[in-house]
This record gives sequence, structure tokens and C-alpha cells, in this order.
Amino acid sequence: MQVILIQDVDNLGGRNELVTVKNGYARNYLIPQKYAVEANPSNLKQLEEKLKVKAKKEAAMLAEINKVIDVLKASPVKIGAKTGTSGKIFGAVTALQITRAIRDQKGYEIDRKRISINDDVKELGLYKATIDFGNGNNTEIEFEVVGE
Repeated sequence: MQVILIQDVDNLGGRNELVTVKNGYARNYLIPQKYAVEANPSNLKQLEEKLKVKAKKEAAMLAEINKVIDVLKASPVKIGAKTGTSGKIFGAVTALQITRAIRDQKGYEIDRKRISINDDVKELGLYKATIDFGNGNNTEIEFEVVGE
């Protein structure tokens, strides 16, 4: 019997997935527990519509992510830091400072947990950081540490 899963079911499949199971398993467990619905023509049509809407949303989100990536790669973000006489900064540059600089200079709010700095930043200069947007979309941006 074919059913459409409404929720994720361990060892069977994910939400909005069409799976084939034994008749008893579907009638006695999946359907009464509201884990699945029968795969009749009207439910299949609803599933197709849900998948189309989901694909549209993902395409729109991907376009927005690509737009943000283009803006971030256009020029390096400048981060001010207090320095000593030798050019070393007091402390280190953190993801929070990069987030604030992106917000102030580029106008985009990015969660600091999505930013990972590739090197220890303890001197003035040009460095790289990686931003993970999720779903395998990540980019490497440049940021410049300048003395205040």
C-alpha cells in the first residue's frame, strides 16, 4: 500500500514522501497515529502542489542568498581594532565583530554562529572568514583589520 508521510518516521522516510508499506502497518499504525495519509489521487495532487510551493520558496531563498554573497564579496569589510605600537591588536577579532561590521557597512544581518574565522586574527591585515548560509550554501569573504 502506498502512503504519503505527514511527519518524519524513523526507518521509513521523511515528511511529504511517498512510500510503500504493508497494508496492516498503514491501516493500524501510520494512518491512525496521523503519521501518513493514503496515497489516493486527491492526496497525490495536494502533495504535488506542496512540492511546487516548496521548490519556489527554495529558489527565491537561493536567489536572495546569491544576492547577499555578491554584495559581501564586492569589497572587504573593514574592522577597527585598538593596536599597540608593533601593529598587534589587543585581543582578537571575533565573529561578533565581523557580524556588526557587515551589518553597519553592508546592511545585512548575519548570525554570528554562521561565521567561522579561518585564522587567528591578532595583527592588522587582510583575513578570510567563511559564512555558512545552510543547505550547502557557504561563501568565503575577506575582512580587513585596521587600527583605530
